[in-house]
Amino acid sequence: MTRKAPAGQDPTQIDITEVLERIPHRYPFLLVDRCEEYKPSESIVGIKCVTVNEPFFQGHFPDYPVMPGVLLIEAMAQTGAVLMSKSLEVDTAGKAIFFMSADNCRFRSPVRPGDVVRMPVRVVRHRGDVFKFAGQALVGDKVAAEAEFAAMVVET
Repeated sequence: MTRKAPAGQDPTQIDITEVLERIPHRYPFLLVDRCEEYKPSESIVGIKCVTVNEPFFQGHFPDYPVMPGVLLIEAMAQTGAVLMSKSLEVDTAGKAIFFMSADNCRFRSPVRPGDVVRMPVRVVRHRGDVFKFAGQALVGDKVAAEAEFAAMVVET
């Protein structure tokens, strides 16, 4: 299913409805609320609004809730998957985008309830159905995490 932006809507903006059409993730594992600044096969910015109601905060950590770093990497990967799906116009029936690798991961600053995480993700390399990305997770101007990662389209 391909969703076109309604007349007058900015094609660089991807709302939650389109995110849900483009990737299979759902609560409690959907970690992208919307995307901005989409440039086909080039870059995208994912947005995650972190609330105290996130299920992982019950155990990480009850007295000082911090979003797990691995979930920041996953949120960047989901943002990259939205970019791939839209750039390649992937028909989600019978196909999925799978995370292949994560390299040079760095965790710089904690993400806490109430934070809005901006995730600029850019394509480093693209060959066929495989993309390599570089991404960051930012809260304001502060880098919370950064990583390089790869993903590919597979038949399911």
